[in-house]
Amino acid sequence: MQFEVCANSFTSAKNAQEAGAHRIELCAELGVGGVTPSFGLIKKVCDELTIKVNVLIRPRSGNFIYSADELDVILRDIQMAVELGVNGIVCGSLNEDHSINEKQLLAMLKASSGTEFTFHRAFDLTPDPVAAYDLLAKHQVDRILSSGQQQKAIDGLSLLAQLNERGGVRMMPGSGVNAANIKTFVSQGFEEIHFSGTVMSPEPNKAPIIPFITQGLLAEYGYPTSDLIRLKEIIGSAESD
Repeated sequence: MQFEVCANSFTSAKNAQEAGAHRIELCAELGVGGVTPSFGLIKKVCDELTIKVNVLIRPRSGNFIYSADELDVILRDIQMAVELGVNGIVCGSLNEDHSINEKQLLAMLKASSGTEFTFHRAFDLTPDPVAAYDLLAKHQVDRILSSGQQQKAIDGLSLLAQLNERGGVRMMPGSGVNAANIKTFVSQGFEEIHFSGTVMSPEPNKAPIIPFITQGLLAEYGYPTSDLIRLKEIIGSAESD
């Protein structure tokens, strides 16, 4: 079993390494599902830590339907990450009907050549997951990060297991994986699993004088960090007899 931690900061990445994770998915802004982390963060993690680093390349929050200009940004970011020596790229895009955008996928794969490629949870929006899986297998994508098209991976376990049995691409369950349920995924024979083990920083006692968040979906000053103790508990639960 390989453990991948979704790490949104240097502290999270360091905690993942100390907890015994095998790899991180480095990103920013977990509150919107993750976007591309900064050059400085990628470089610091690659320079100062030994854990394998896969980098999320997502130019913005929102949907996964990208214009030509947005694809250009994606390809530039992939090139930047590859030049910094990352282990892999985490990316993906969809057509208007939410099927996988094969043309853009091929461009992403070409730009990330020489590194691993994970197709991210845009997969969970595809209308035909079996067809999407087979397309990704045809193009030799290394893995698919998925919750089984449910909000939490434990609820999508049936689909995840079904796809994993096809054998063309490694399915990596993610979303809501914790110490209480990780053993279920282990028992189903998945080779890799994805979790964050996050805790929120303490909130201030009073609201800021000038708020910067307009939609109320994110904490004003609080932020998530992958907690060392929580990560050790999740990994320990998976490895226990």
